[in-house]
Amino acid sequence: MEDLSWIDRQAYPFASHYLDVDAGRMHYVDEGSGQPILMVHGNPTWSFLYRHLITHLSPSYRCVAPDHIGFGLSDKPQGWTYLPADHARNLAHLVDQLDLRDITLVMQDWGGPIGLSYALQHITNVRRLIILNTWCWPVNRDPYYIAFSSLVGGGIGRFLIRRYNFFADSVMRQWFGDRTKLTPHIHQHYLRPLDRPEDRTGSMVFPKQIIGSSPWLDDLWKQRGALQHLPTLIAWGMKDIAFRRQELARWEALFPKAKVVRLASAGHFVQEEAPLELNDAVTRFLATDGQ
Repeated sequence: MEDLSWIDRQAYPFASHYLDVDAGRMHYVDEGSGQPILMVHGNPTWSFLYRHLITHLSPSYRCVAPDHIGFGLSDKPQGWTYLPADHARNLAHLVDQLDLRDITLVMQDWGGPIGLSYALQHITNVRRLIILNTWCWPVNRDPYYIAFSSLVGGGIGRFLIRRYNFFADSVMRQWFGDRTKLTPHIHQHYLRPLDRPEDRTGSMVFPKQIIGSSPWLDDLWKQRGALQHLPTLIAWGMKDIAFRRQELARWEALFPKAKVVRLASAGHFVQEEAPLELNDAVTRFLATDGQ
């Protein structure tokens, strides 16, 4: 039996559920009832990232937050691809198995393209979008992302992630606008799921795929017009060094009617850095049905 005593059950008091997918058991949280809100995480996080939003919304909505294979409390198999497109297939399988209808998608980091892949394939089943510091287009001509993907997704970066949990330990810390918000206690909840070197393959694959999955990202972005009618909230950490003001501007151009909330002191992980502001923005957005 896996030791999960490190989880702060006051902060994360949710029951665990599991779904069998081809790669193994995928863990997810399923709290509350009502309209479903599907929360999709990125690297190196898991459903713990959404705990404040789940606690806040679950009295009125059904909050579903999966852990991608290789992250959180999900299985971490050897030999699986860990490609974003395959994570997207797992997400679609979860939605189908839980019979989630009329979904509001909340997406951050790799959750953006993974979640929007679902939306583009099942557009009639998506009601609203909530976009948090993410992207969904090819960046294989952007020197900024080429350099990051080459370094962290290359041999040195892969070694550092496998040996020292570099992404969850160091990169995550760097991406906070205010690093004091990542307390040692909270940080342990991102380090412990990737405690063993053999459990870090998912965290190791994602950086390379920033460039490696360019054809998949290009295909998604070419379909972006299908999303423009959806009510959209963009809540953006303005101190993020991963997804910057120019990435925000691209989202604003795609969704000119979107409600945009700029979180001045937050970096990449807005759910950790500005939970009260995010809860308030999401509540107001849902109450007005995105109008």
